[in-house]
Amino acid sequence: MSKAKTKKEKPVSTGSIAFRIGLSSGFNLLLIFIVIDIVLLAVLVAPGLQENNGAYELTIDNPDVLVMLLKEWKLDIVLRVEGLIVLLWVLMETLKVRSKLRPIRDFADAAMNLENAIDNLAPADEDQLLATGDAELAGLETAVNKLMTRMRDSYRQQARFVSDASHELRTPIAVIKGYADLLDRWGTTDEKILEESISAIKDESENMQHLVEQLLFLARGDSGRTTLNVTDFDMSEMMKEVWEESSMIDKSHDYKFEDGGAIPAKGDVSLIKQAARILIENASKYTPEGGEIMLKSLVVDGNPAFSVQDSGIGISENDIPHIFDRFYRADDSRSKQTGGSGLGLAIAKWIVERHGGHFEVVSRKDIGTRITVILP
Repeated sequence: MSKAKTKKEKPVSTGSIAFRIGLSSGFNLLLIFIVIDIVLLAVLVAPGLQENNGAYELTIDNPDVLVMLLKEWKLDIVLRVEGLIVLLWVLMETLKVRSKLRPIRDFADAAMNLENAIDNLAPADEDQLLATGDAELAGLETAVNKLMTRMRDSYRQQARFVSDASHELRTPIAVIKGYADLLDRWGTTDEKILEESISAIKDESENMQHLVEQLLFLARGDSGRTTLNVTDFDMSEMMKEVWEESSMIDKSHDYKFEDGGAIPAKGDVSLIKQAARILIENASKYTPEGGEIMLKSLVVDGNPAFSVQDSGIGISENDIPHIFDRFYRADDSRSKQTGGSGLGLAIAKWIVERHGGHFEVVSRKDIGTRITVILP
């Protein structure tokens, strides 16, 4: 079996940047020395300047005299010392800048390590930047650490999403294949097997179609291809329509509606109605037959809202933060009884957050759950 090789990136180097900055600083110092030398030279030759018809001329007849004056002031030594100072300055500035850039190099190295970890499908928890101790870089350090955490969480969520989606699709495919094999062997002669197989294949096909539609909805939403048709609507009228639909479709539960009066709202009414239906469907799954499901339209802190409250099994405190995660199920044994893909609440979350709204969840085990959607 061949093993894929990953390209090993070279360590990030800041030496060339530091040298260029040091060289630029040394050049500036050299310009300062040149100006000083010109001023000194002007002071040295000033006694030999005389005015002639408004112009100044150098009256030193013997050039050797000027050379003697330059040697007397030891300007040749001064120039050598200045050159040595410039070289030392360039070296010191290079080392200083390189030391200052060390935290940034650490940032880049840590980011590269995280990238390599993601490429190897094993992002580690310790892939964080160490504290540099530099107060000026503390904000950048925190921002990069948060970015790395979000990247790692995003990778894990995507990996889990693919794994769960594969698992969810594998089950109906296996059932359909099993009944297809059954039909191939005995379906043509046994009418009971024929009816059972056709019914099972239809049911699983519908489940798989529903799952694929949900996956496509989330994929389009994540890629920004779902646009909102924003209009003004009445929250109470919308919830009344949903209540009437639910009461007509589901006769096994007692649906009630508490009208909050005229509540103006703004958004994509079809998507918001879809979110409400998802919450109602979820409530019906976990509410015993004959149980009550209460729908409300209301105003929360001046914002239009609606709530769905069931009288079902409730949600544990530890599970509440995760109920909107994709494919999350609070209890596997119960999920087998209630069915569903675990994507409904994730879709509702996308719709509500796309409108700038949020959820409020209150639940008690064996008493019930109330989920309130608040729009801006």
